[in-house]
Amino acid sequence: MTAHADIRTRADAGRAFALSSEFKAFIARLHFYAGLFVGPFILVAALTGTLYVLTPQIENLIYREQLTATQAGDPASLAAQTEAARKHIGEGPRFFAIRPAPAAGQTTRVMFAQAGLGDSESRAIFVDPVSLAIKGDLIVYGTSGILPFRTQLDYLHRNLLLGEFGRNYSELAASWLWAVVLGGVLMWFWRRHPRAAERARTNPALRDRRWHGLIGLTLSLGLVFLSITGLTWSKYAGDRIDALRANLGWVTPSVSLKLGAAPATDAHAHHGDHDSAVGSAAPGSFQQLDAVFSAARAAGIDSPHVEMRPPRAEGQAWLVREYDRSWPTQVDTVALDPRDLSIVSRADFETFPLIAKLIRWGIDAHMGILFGWPNQLLMTGLGLALVVTTLLGYRIWWRQRPAPGSLPRTLVQAWLRLGWAGRAIAAVVAAGLGWALPLVGLSLAAFLLVDIARWRRARTA
Repeated sequence: MTAHADIRTRADAGRAFALSSEFKAFIARLHFYAGLFVGPFILVAALTGTLYVLTPQIENLIYREQLTATQAGDPASLAAQTEAARKHIGEGPRFFAIRPAPAAGQTTRVMFAQAGLGDSESRAIFVDPVSLAIKGDLIVYGTSGILPFRTQLDYLHRNLLLGEFGRNYSELAASWLWAVVLGGVLMWFWRRHPRAAERARTNPALRDRRWHGLIGLTLSLGLVFLSITGLTWSKYAGDRIDALRANLGWVTPSVSLKLGAAPATDAHAHHGDHDSAVGSAAPGSFQQLDAVFSAARAAGIDSPHVEMRPPRAEGQAWLVREYDRSWPTQVDTVALDPRDLSIVSRADFETFPLIAKLIRWGIDAHMGILFGWPNQLLMTGLGLALVVTTLLGYRIWWRQRPAPGSLPRTLVQAWLRLGWAGRAIAAVVAAGLGWALPLVGLSLAAFLLVDIARWRRARTA
């Protein structure tokens, strides 16, 4: 009985080991396919993202003339600065927003919306706040207000300058990066050897594999972070993420610009400097700018980086927001009633739920702006290391590619060897990922079609 039990135990252990080996083979084949076919997209995303992160200082040098103003002297009113910009640009474009000069010696940006600009783009007139001279006229983009040089790099990273269709490339890269990294980490643990370093010194193929694994393992958390934060900007997966955040209550708080009933007016209402400003200008006109700015400062908007937007229509409020996303983060927002400059709504960063704060910090860290130049260096190192490990992966594949005429090892074969339970689990996981990350589902289907075609062609030959 003991001998028979021992034989059964060994048989069970052998079956468990065989199952484990099959699972390892399946993960290795999936890692190989994803790396081989999605690798070029990941490589381009890493290179363009690194270029974007590296260039804030270069952009400041390129546009030094537009960004630099008279150092000495008292600045003119915001209304006068906006009027100077209006005279320069003409009556056609619509006044959209103003970003007062953050410090002495810097220009004010008066931004206008006009036909022909892309999403999140506006035309910025750079005004010297002291002399009212026009220092520049450029198209700026996004919350960060980046200038044309970095805007092109942003588009290159986002869509390869191919418009909406090009966004599929970056979403495909972000959708697979985390899976490639986790698969690589598992393979490193399965294949580690106490004498790996010694063996790699005399074997170039093992050396490439070792460095490929070590770089991926060391950077795994950072690469998964890049993947997840990158997906928040994507089209299809981004919609899924937005829906999930809404269902879980993880939505970032925002202000309401809708006004209520007209404020009461009595003999004791509206004391102080706001009286003359409100009474001397039509509600919502840029003549109110200085009074609105003062009211926002009194309401706690204390960052030097402030943007003010006038009401878009009747019954709407002024929007005043901070846009300093470095550390400490200053992104408070208030809405002001143009009739009496009272606060009708506000969203303060310190009151945000923790998840909303983490999302804000994650996106800013991804862009390299959260901690200034240390963040830039970290993202640059991460991007360049991703480039290196991707190229090493291709080198490994080239050295170990199947000989001509041999039957290829395919993903379908690895899946069929999992057994019915393993196949069912893999199919369910693949279906779930295909729904959550649509480009993963589509590309995985393409992998399988290529897989079957390769097998049939090799078998026929």
